[in-house]
Amino acid sequence: MSIKRKTIQYGIAFCLSFSLLACNSLKLNTRSENKSVPESFGTSKDTANLAYTKWRDYFKDQQLIALIDSALSKNQELNIVLQEIQIAQNEVRARKGAYLPFLNAEVGAGVDKTPRYTSRGASDAISEIKPGTATPEILPNYLLGLNVSWEADIWKKLRNSKKAAVMKYLASLDGKNFMVTNLISEIANSYYELEALDNQLEILRNNIEIQQNALEIVKLEKIAAKVTELAVRKFEAEVLKNQSRQYAILQQITVTENKINFLVGRFPQPVNRNSKAFKDLPIDTIMAGIPSQLLENRPDIKQAEKQLVAAKLDVKASKAEFYPSLMITAGTGYGAFNPRYLMQTPQSFLYNIAGGLVAPLINRNAIKANYYTANNKQIQAIYLYEQTVLKAHIEVVNQLAAISNLKKSYALKENQVAALTESINISTTLFKSARADYMEVLLTQRDALDSKFELIETKKQQMVAQVNIYRTLGGGWR
Repeated sequence: MSIKRKTIQYGIAFCLSFSLLACNSLKLNTRSENKSVPESFGTSKDTANLAYTKWRDYFKDQQLIALIDSALSKNQELNIVLQEIQIAQNEVRARKGAYLPFLNAEVGAGVDKTPRYTSRGASDAISEIKPGTATPEILPNYLLGLNVSWEADIWKKLRNSKKAAVMKYLASLDGKNFMVTNLISEIANSYYELEALDNQLEILRNNIEIQQNALEIVKLEKIAAKVTELAVRKFEAEVLKNQSRQYAILQQITVTENKINFLVGRFPQPVNRNSKAFKDLPIDTIMAGIPSQLLENRPDIKQAEKQLVAAKLDVKASKAEFYPSLMITAGTGYGAFNPRYLMQTPQSFLYNIAGGLVAPLINRNAIKANYYTANNKQIQAIYLYEQTVLKAHIEVVNQLAAISNLKKSYALKENQVAALTESINISTTLFKSARADYMEVLLTQRDALDSKFELIETKKQQMVAQVNIYRTLGGGWR
């Protein structure tokens, strides 16, 4: 074996051993993600899960379905996210191309002036291109050729980078799905809020009519000297207060309508809805399934999981930076000082091929920093994944509790409204027969109005809980 060949082999062995030894000497803080979840959300272990229900089947109101349909095509924020997905896809394409050979075409022209009183200049002065002709002092140069370069991906650095980009792209798709779920729930919640406001406005107007009738009765009682001017003024003030309250509700209706219009991606306009049926909207039986299904159904958990995989691949790619890189370059073509000679073979034909093994030996601070940063991001991704799973489980438990508690609360408030509505007639009758004070009538009307408002608010909370449990279980994106 020749001395030259032995030298090359020793050099390669030295680079490899030094790089591997230096890389293994780095100590990292590592941990594994915890994927364990409770067996159930309560006592039930039924695997039936409404998350598998498509949103068109979950929502029954056709006007709400039309709004969601429009939002899924026109919502600006969703369309921005779709462009982010395209950007992630382009990154995959770029990473994929990084470990393929690069082929470049080269066409060049230039001049070269070499000083005569240099070794090269002196050599050119005595050389002859043609018999009796020295090399010109100013020498043109024309080139036509192809160059190839390729980094042999020995340590899978480039392939791991490409896989990481793929996982980030897939994570962006899950991010889009999570946004779709949130967009659907936000529109549905705003829609039910709008219907609740319509019902509260109707209740308020009916109450104003009752109070105006009571005011007329008080005026007659004053004429009969049964009450004073104070009673009249008190009832007038109550009527004016509630008439003013109408405009606060109308403003809330405008704001909520325009919130829906913004989500749908359109300028302000009335939102079609069927508010009269709001109080009779059914509360469906909730099939929550089991916690392990969240890992499959929640897009944010799937997104965090893919981001974690990408972070692990980034660590592997960063680690490979410590190892030697093998770069192979080659080129072929034609070169001449005169275009007439450019295509002459073999005189103008040129080629080259080279291979280089490059390993970082001294001052690798930047590589170490990138490696440590990639590992820190991996640990970050683990915590983010665990946090996302924990948050999802807690959200489901909270919504299940809300549905149960609101159901009981609504039944009690219905009885309260019935009792107070009846008490209005009783207090008015007693007042007419001078067996009750006018303040009792006034307070009874206030209590009845407040209880009706609270009943509508509880109904809205029930519908919002129905929407939120669907979202928290991972429904809506399919």
